Amino acid sequence: MRCGEAAAAAGGGFLLLPRGVLLLLGVCSALSLEIKASSKVQAFIGEQVSLKCSFKSSSPITESLTVDWTYRPLAGGQMETIFHYQSVPYPATVGKFKDRISWVGNVAKGDASIAIRSPVMSDNGTFICSVKNPPDVYHNIPQTMLIVTERGLSFQLTSAVLLSILVFLPSVIVVVLLLVRMGRKFGVLKEKKKAGCKKSSIEMSDEPEHTETDNCLGKLRNWCLNCVDTDEEDPY
Repeated sequence: MRCGEAAAAAGGGFLLLPRGVLLLLGVCSALSLEIKASSKVQAFIGEQVSLKCSFKSSSPITESLTVDWTYRPLAGGQMETIFHYQSVPYPATVGKFKDRISWVGNVAKGDASIAIRSPVMSDNGTFICSVKNPPDVYHNIPQTMLIVTERGLSFQLTSAVLLSILVFLPSVIVVVLLLVRMGRKFGVLKEKKKAGCKKSSIEMSDEPEHTETDNCLGKLRNWCLNCVDTDEEDPY
């Protein structure tokens, strides 16, 4: 039931319960500060992570505005304040978050976010962002669950990289197969060409061997042929 509806419902008993109605109206006017935060945040070991927190207040932002972040371990236990802001940030000076929390918010824009440097798995737990901007001091209490894990290969491959691999990998495989096939075909043609140009042993034996005695043997052969021709021409 909203504030206005609750007040209207109690209006009939205003004469009987004036203090109750005034208290209800007072509480409704104070609950004019709304806080929003992520219910779950994924982080990786050693990589800075931001815990987002935004707020809306019906009152002007003043120096009295305060922001508090509290933490409860995943295993349970008491809540501990790890960050405080009032005009300037006051990070934790003791505890497991010492020197690891930085202010990344802007109260003028309704931003009360912080960042955790070098998170580890033992940081897993519940974080609560609380904002007070007097007279707005009552608000909802959103909780943020931080989960720190190791970053694996599957997390390093972004969706764009995976899409590129799925698109270009088949094309690369096809091109490589075509190049291999063309290379084999070229090799076969080259071998055939070499085999066609090679002379047979008979052809090689028919070719005269060129040595230094070619001229002398040629002259001797011609002289013998002339002698034979002369004998045949002599009459008996």
